[in-house]
Amino acid sequence: MARPPSRRPGHNRKAQYSLFASYVVAVTGAVVGLLLVVVAIFDPTGFAAIRTGAAELTRPMSTGLRHMVSGAASLDEVLAAYWRAGTQNVALRRQVEADRNLIIEAKAVAQENTRLKKLLKLVDEDGSELLAARLISSSSSSTRRFARLNAGSWQGLKTGMPVRAPEGLIGRVHITTPNTAEVLLLTDSSNIVPVRRANDNIPAISTGLGDGTLEIRALSAGRNPFKPGDLLVTSGIGGIYQPNIPVAVVVRVQGEIGYGVPLANPSRVDAVVVERAFEQVVTRSEANAPVEQEAPAAENAAAR
Repeated sequence: MARPPSRRPGHNRKAQYSLFASYVVAVTGAVVGLLLVVVAIFDPTGFAAIRTGAAELTRPMSTGLRHMVSGAASLDEVLAAYWRAGTQNVALRRQVEADRNLIIEAKAVAQENTRLKKLLKLVDEDGSELLAARLISSSSSSTRRFARLNAGSWQGLKTGMPVRAPEGLIGRVHITTPNTAEVLLLTDSSNIVPVRRANDNIPAISTGLGDGTLEIRALSAGRNPFKPGDLLVTSGIGGIYQPNIPVAVVVRVQGEIGYGVPLANPSRVDAVVVERAFEQVVTRSEANAPVEQEAPAAENAAAR
């Protein structure tokens, strides 16, 4: 049986020094640890100062080791992301396109909801409405300006009924069929609307020019009272349009004639309200008034 090797360093100086140094380090560490324990027990304030100083001295080393460890831990993720960068870019582009389409649809729905809310408010506040309909087409190049509704005589529409949108007046019903109707727009040359200036009630006549604009002529003689920016509303004269419906805004004045643009653009309006003629509304109100007055008298007679 072979003799086990001796653990003694023998005459090797290097081995002797290494063994001596290890003993010195071990003894020194034990002594330092013992001193720290004693200081921690008998002088907590001094031990706290020593701990703070040690933390400050080792902070750079701890920070460097932390970055090194985190970098090594995320190295696989960086390599995987770099390897899949192409497919990820394609997927992200497709997602951006899909989100863009959804955003466009959401904006369109929001605009439609805003228009319908305005239209609903208009219907709630006005007792002359007949029905709500949609504009399904409008002429843009012809000299005559017409629009078409998806409702007709079977829904109660009659010739001459005003058509308005939340933004303002559109025109009046010109021809009806069972389920459709043609609307004579404000910009048609044969459509004449009595209007007034909203701020001081100066009367005028609005006539379509067939090119998307209106000609405004004041009924009073003398200098043209209109100026750019004036808002025109219906005056109620003529028995067709109710008063105070927004019609147009003046954009240019030339001599005795003012030129304006309608506030309600048929190409941008979807839902409209068809109203009864102002004369019919007034007649119905007067016809219902005696009935309402006789009701209290009947109640008083029954009470007696």
